[in-house]
Amino acid sequence: MSAGAFDVIVIGGGPGGYVAAIRAAQLGFKTAVVERDNLGGICLNWGCIPTKALLRSAEVYHLMQNAADFGLSAEKIGFDIEAIVQRSRKVSSRLTGGIGMLMKKHKITVIEGSAALDRGKDAPTVVVGKDRYTAKHVILATGARARTIPQAGLEPDGDKIWTYREAMVPTEMPKSLLVIGSGAIGIEFASFYRTMGAEVTVVEMMDRVLPVEDEEISAFAAKSFKKQGLKLKVSAQVEKLEKTAKTVKVHVKDAKGKVEIVEVEKVIMAVGIAANIENMGLESLGVKIDRGHVVNDGFGRTNVKGLYAIGDVAGPPWLAHKASHEGVVCIEKIAGENVHAFETGNIPGCTYCHPQIASVGLTEAKAKAAGHEIKVGRFPFVGNGKAIALGDDQGLVKTVFDAKTGELLGAHMVGPEVTEMIQGYVVGRQLETTEAELMHTVFPHPTLSEMMHESVLDAYGRALHI
Repeated sequence: MSAGAFDVIVIGGGPGGYVAAIRAAQLGFKTAVVERDNLGGICLNWGCIPTKALLRSAEVYHLMQNAADFGLSAEKIGFDIEAIVQRSRKVSSRLTGGIGMLMKKHKITVIEGSAALDRGKDAPTVVVGKDRYTAKHVILATGARARTIPQAGLEPDGDKIWTYREAMVPTEMPKSLLVIGSGAIGIEFASFYRTMGAEVTVVEMMDRVLPVEDEEISAFAAKSFKKQGLKLKVSAQVEKLEKTAKTVKVHVKDAKGKVEIVEVEKVIMAVGIAANIENMGLESLGVKIDRGHVVNDGFGRTNVKGLYAIGDVAGPPWLAHKASHEGVVCIEKIAGENVHAFETGNIPGCTYCHPQIASVGLTEAKAKAAGHEIKVGRFPFVGNGKAIALGDDQGLVKTVFDAKTGELLGAHMVGPEVTEMIQGYVVGRQLETTEAELMHTVFPHPTLSEMMHESVLDAYGRALHI
């Protein structure tokens, strides 16, 4: 049966989908969102937000353990993992409830259920259960899920072998665990559990942890992780998981073929994500798929008339803020506004471990590979008064410039609060700022942001405080 006609139907209520829907409503489109679970998607329910709540608890716990460093005293320091998880879930629920209110505020229809696509006039018809909905524009924002290793015996079981979902809601704190994968998700969980006292091993197939980051930043982070007690096994892969009554024996093979058995209570799979493209009829419509992701043209448009794709389902970088902005670009193009095609070069990446990592643009290696003659600036946290006052002076700010034009090619940071600082460089790149403007920008004192200024100055031999 026909259940309704809309201008825009968004399939998926995550950061890409709900933002696209809000912008569509703002532009006067009659809009609906189809969501099979909770509004907010993985980010608000099982990703970005609840993990940050967990990491905040770990940060406070770490500070309590080191109270004497600040002239303070604290006795009987401990934690209640059930209360920590409960707080995390409350934070998530508060925000997802807020998304519901935003839908009502903008008069967006929320359709509960799983969507499939059928052929239609202006765009594919959206089928939810027995109901059929039509629209001039249909936007896929179905996100992604945890990827698993396609090998027998390595499948998550929700008990001893976890995905991010189980890792986010432990009923008790494991004494030991092993994380497979050292990207942002893996390292954040490794950082949380290590700070809370677990013995943690990280296995990474590449030759370094956080392999997408600048090599110098990755090395600095690895040194800090090891100092905290994290065991890092790089150029290694998990061959086999052997479950016992209470533990998992993890068979880890190194680059030379030697196999070591690491016995832990829990294993966390953090080997990436896979786009949600199944069981929606994309194949029958002839939607172009490349390496498991829906192909779009920079404005969200797919090869099928009236069908668009944004966010994780449309490929990397798999970041909530990327999805949101991609959704805005898609809707504004539909509305006929003069908007630039979506590009990923100015999308910042953030990892909320301890120490934090943040970056935007080209790494030093990629800048050289692209043929740039470069100037590189660095400034350590140990030279910054605010960092010393915070009692957290281990970190580095690094900037990469084109030597001929002064273009800021990339910026990379490791240290406290760098996930808040990176936006300064993002704005600089968006405005196509050169070193001249950055050098003559006044940074407030005392702040951590002064190191951003000093790193720029250092690239040109003008650093003042080192």
